[in-house]
Amino acid sequence: MQIWVDADACPGVIKEILFRAAQRTQITTTLVANKMLRVPPSPFIRALQVPAGFDVADNHIVQKMQPGDLVITADIPLAAQVIERGGHALNPRGEFYTADNIQQRLTLRNFMEELRGSGVDISGPSGFSNSERQAFAAQLDKYLAKLR
Repeated sequence: MQIWVDADACPGVIKEILFRAAQRTQITTTLVANKMLRVPPSPFIRALQVPAGFDVADNHIVQKMQPGDLVITADIPLAAQVIERGGHALNPRGEFYTADNIQQRLTLRNFMEELRGSGVDISGPSGFSNSERQAFAAQLDKYLAKLR
């Protein structure tokens, strides 16, 4: 099992939680981004820079992940592909995407995109809160504990 991180938009506090988890569990954690990332020196943490472009990082993750891998992403279409390939997807706010909820999330995402495209002013997600950071850490710990 490996952890993949859609790192371009992943909050720094979530990356820090993932770095500690990688060290503690000795699970390879790979951050994939269009820009250069700094990661702590560790045999379990890697940063991979992919070329700039639409969905390049997402496509790389989907191509390289294996069934059973965990992907950290807020990108709902990426999460849908991960689930389709037998992986697990957790968003930085501490919510697992599942086969049961992913279609609803995709539908809502597409609807909101249509509204924005037609000129309706819709605010984006709220700021990242301390409780969401804690929810992410709790879900990650619970998931990793199941692996032992």
